[in-house]
Amino acid sequence: MNSTVVPSLRYRDTPAMIDWLCSIFGFERRLVIPGHDDTVAHAELALGGGLLMLGTHADDAYGSLLTTLDKTGGLQTQTIWLHVENADEVYSRVVESGAAILQKVDDVPQGGRAFACRDPEGHVWQVGTYDPWAS
Repeated sequence: MNSTVVPSLRYRDTPAMIDWLCSIFGFERRLVIPGHDDTVAHAELALGGGLLMLGTHADDAYGSLLTTLDKTGGLQTQTIWLHVENADEVYSRVVESGAAILQKVDDVPQGGRAFACRDPEGHVWQVGTYDPWAS
């Protein structure tokens, strides 16, 4: 059996977030299914061997299982680790985009360099050169 984990995020302005994730982190659009009124019913963004699924938050059966970051005051129960080849380069793009930096880029105990930021809608991303598959 071939199993894997694919994170899934919900956004309010999903088209804008797809653009941001692609231009800042380097994701590539794999699939984007439009919803009603400029929403996204489902999207898949690829980065290397990884995949991120996302869509527009909705008041439907699945949406009732989730909350939005504005309702939690930005508190989260998970973050996403994004492995990149050059953390300093990505850090510069994030800073230029105006996104909130939570931890500046620096050397990390597990090896390599990393930083933490919030995307424009508040999801926390940890970005760094540490490759958990290589250890």
